[in-house]
Amino acid sequence: MEARVKWHENAVFIAESGSGHGIVVDGPAEIGGRNLGPRPMELMLMSVGSCSAVDIVQILKKARQPVSGCEVKVSGERADTDPKVFLKIHLHFIVSGAGLSENHVKRAVQLSAEKYCSASIMLGKAAEITHGYEIVAAD
Repeated sequence: MEARVKWHENAVFIAESGSGHGIVVDGPAEIGGRNLGPRPMELMLMSVGSCSAVDIVQILKKARQPVSGCEVKVSGERADTDPKVFLKIHLHFIVSGAGLSENHVKRAVQLSAEKYCSASIMLGKAAEITHGYEIVAAD
């Protein structure tokens, strides 16, 4: 797996994945940023959220659960001093579907957290990671 990050100007960088997908990364105004893209640490939260959400949807589909939506709200608490690493990360999943089994959703969240989500497991070596979920019935 590879990626490339190239400085564009000021605090703007263009990041490109090995699969050819790109994203603009930018810093805050105090370091010359213009708010053209997410901050690097925001990308980490987005990464752990998307990694976990992919797992949960795939696990529920494999269990033949009628999942129709999955959203994850990710919050992170960082250290006050440099390096401002994440100390705590919380992932809250909102899973929707008509007739979803709570046991299946709970198990999917647990399997993602403990076995499948590489991003979560890796960040869990440095930060306390917690998970929650809610189920929304869909028509």
